[in-house]
Amino acid sequence: MSEQRADRGLSWNEQVIKEFRENNGAVGGMFEGAPLVLLTTVGRKSRKPHTNPVIHLRDGERHLVFGSNAGSDKHPDWYHNLLASPQVTMEIGTEDGAVKPFATRAVPLEGEERHHYWELQCSLAPPFRRYEEQTDREIPVVALYPLDLSAESERTRPIGQQLIAHHQDLRAELARVRAEIEGALTGGDGPEGVRPPAAGLTEELRRRCLTYCYGLQLHHIREDGAFSAFERQWPWLGPAIERLRAEHRVVEEALAGFEELLEQARNGETDAAAVHDELEKVTGGLEDHFAYEERVLLPALDQSPSPSPPSP
Repeated sequence: MSEQRADRGLSWNEQVIKEFRENNGAVGGMFEGAPLVLLTTVGRKSRKPHTNPVIHLRDGERHLVFGSNAGSDKHPDWYHNLLASPQVTMEIGTEDGAVKPFATRAVPLEGEERHHYWELQCSLAPPFRRYEEQTDREIPVVALYPLDLSAESERTRPIGQQLIAHHQDLRAELARVRAEIEGALTGGDGPEGVRPPAAGLTEELRRRCLTYCYGLQLHHIREDGAFSAFERQWPWLGPAIERLRAEHRVVEEALAGFEELLEQARNGETDAAAVHDELEKVTGGLEDHFAYEERVLLPALDQSPSPSPPSP
């Protein structure tokens, strides 16, 4: 096991992911030398982002992944997730020497096409034939199509509209979460005005906080993948995108701490006031982040005649 894989406190899956990202897609152990990518899908029920390392096969501009699940009789969870929500973020090692995320659209292959690429994969990697022999299910083959922004504006404008819609949804959900936490703090309005603060959060409110946390996290993960296509199509956006990615990393760290605090609230180890204060820290600069993102990205997505590089 490499030094990176010896991190304590991480699951086996987390160790592989960490090593993959730190070594431009190369890992040791059972995956040493294997063509790996990381897939991030969204949980069908929890709406939480989930990342899994999987073997892939490059086929022109698209990437093929295989739901072998090591020969299990059940499809892997990530396959069920992408059937429900085919927007998948793929991370892969690059010639630049660092792993990059790419926004992709997942399409399961069927019939002769699926059979052709499954047989090709088995010829390249014999363990896949053994996986097939261990189960009665047909192992899925899924094509991942990276986002391409080189087409006409009729395809790029909806991306800008979707960006605004996501921001509006996140703003509205944040307002609801804030209002409910305020309610937990005050206990509601009584005859004499504000009541004493409540001690903690209800389970329903904790779940709502988690849902917002996961939604914001997923939004940023998918944006990071889309940014790779933006950089390719509009190189002058590079400095702005690097700023946005850096802000995403700050929020990601803050969200991890917020999720830990919510678990403490569940166990009665903290109160609603602490959750309120932490939420304000996490979201303090979010509106400025959304506004900057819209200002620098929408002109390019709208395909204006002469889009100008954004000001710092």
